[in-house]
Amino acid sequence: MESILLSFEAILNVQTILILLTGVIAGIIIGSIPGFTITMGVALTLPFSFGMEPINGIALMMGVQVGGSSGGLITACLLGIPGTPSAMATTFDGYPMAKNGQPGKALAIGLWSSFVGTIISGIILIFTAPILAEWALAFGPWEMFALMLFGISAIASLSEGSLLKGLIAGSLGLMFSMVGSDPLTAVSRFTFGMTELMAGFNFLPVLIGIFAFSQLMDDIRKPPGQLSLDSSASVSYPILQTIRDLWKSGVNVIRSSLVGTLVGILPAAGGSIANILSYDVAKKFSKKPQEFGKGSKDGLIAAESANNSSIGGSLVPMLSFGIPGDAVTAMMLGALLIHGIQPGPLLMQNQPVLVNGIFISLFIAAILMLIIQSFGIKVFMKINQIPHHLLVPIVLLLCVLGSFAVNNRIFDVWVLLIFGLLGFWMKANKFPLAPFILGIILGPMIEENLRQAVSVSPSLTMFFTRPISAALIILSILSMGYGIYSNMKISKKVKE
Repeated sequence: MESILLSFEAILNVQTILILLTGVIAGIIIGSIPGFTITMGVALTLPFSFGMEPINGIALMMGVQVGGSSGGLITACLLGIPGTPSAMATTFDGYPMAKNGQPGKALAIGLWSSFVGTIISGIILIFTAPILAEWALAFGPWEMFALMLFGISAIASLSEGSLLKGLIAGSLGLMFSMVGSDPLTAVSRFTFGMTELMAGFNFLPVLIGIFAFSQLMDDIRKPPGQLSLDSSASVSYPILQTIRDLWKSGVNVIRSSLVGTLVGILPAAGGSIANILSYDVAKKFSKKPQEFGKGSKDGLIAAESANNSSIGGSLVPMLSFGIPGDAVTAMMLGALLIHGIQPGPLLMQNQPVLVNGIFISLFIAAILMLIIQSFGIKVFMKINQIPHHLLVPIVLLLCVLGSFAVNNRIFDVWVLLIFGLLGFWMKANKFPLAPFILGIILGPMIEENLRQAVSVSPSLTMFFTRPISAALIILSILSMGYGIYSNMKISKKVKE
């Protein structure tokens, strides 16, 4: 109790609160700009943390992470362009809801879902961190392969009424993910002598091209009257109605937050996988799966609850074992090490004030994020009223800058253009974009973990004799089967 009170004293002062506030505002701005990822934002704040007290430095980065995870929903809902990779599934229902004349409702539901997801993951982090960390350590390449396979099974649910086209899109994504160096032998594959392809296609320019560039090109084709959202659309911010919606979907909120937290715990998984997995699970459990992709509040709740709850999950292995859950926590780990603090099993005993301070800063950052975005929501909706001939070049410029900033090379801008044209062609021919991106994200992880598992033991029985791996493979088969059945059922209804 004494250490908790000291932690509150360390956090609840003007300087630290201002640092948290600055981090949250910076995170929201960075998260809402396509291409400028949360990792970039935290990397920019890392040098500033060196001259601060450890708790203030971590609070600054925590603010950027929480604000950025939520900021991605702004452009996802209003423009159909995910501000961050972890807002990919947010576009599926957030943008249709906004186009249906409810941009205020879309932003409100996304914001409150992000807030609740962060709070739930923080509570889980406080009470179960050591247990969950041990569970995460039980994941070897067999379990990670099975988990990625479970993620790939979502292709059946995300095929939007055409299973064949969904599978083709997913296969295309997997094919492009194979370009580059072999993960184990470093042998070049499908590079055609181009040194730029040795590292493969960077995920971020591909994501921006497929979603943002193709969306902008699609908008340009439309008649002038259809180029933007209706300026007379509802600009209200229905707080009470939003809270009622979340209460009615309480099971979905808790389930999605749990999925996000558990995925966040696993190294290299991250918010983008949590976002899409949670959306897929919510669709499978929904009584109205046919409404997903058309402005379903349950789809939006699932996506935003999961990507923010993955924040708390990613802190579990870092604090418990000194193993970063993602790139952001890797930078937090580096900041702690520079200050001479070694995360691990003894961190809670040696630095209880710091650890409790991290927990408290997570909750305060979530509250600040909710307040800032609540006041700014009507400003964000002014995007709807910007003339499209001005909006398109501005967004396109930001997309190009974001792609270039990944590795500071012009090749990534060409990747943006090529995949933008591919995405435009896919949309014109009714190929779903989500399975393609899913293949790009999960392809390298599936291959790497499968190769590692086979190199340790050539016997494939290991995938079925290890309990977690076997359970996930069974779930993958059931998920794919249910997705195919559901897809066929929806297609039949459409034909009727």
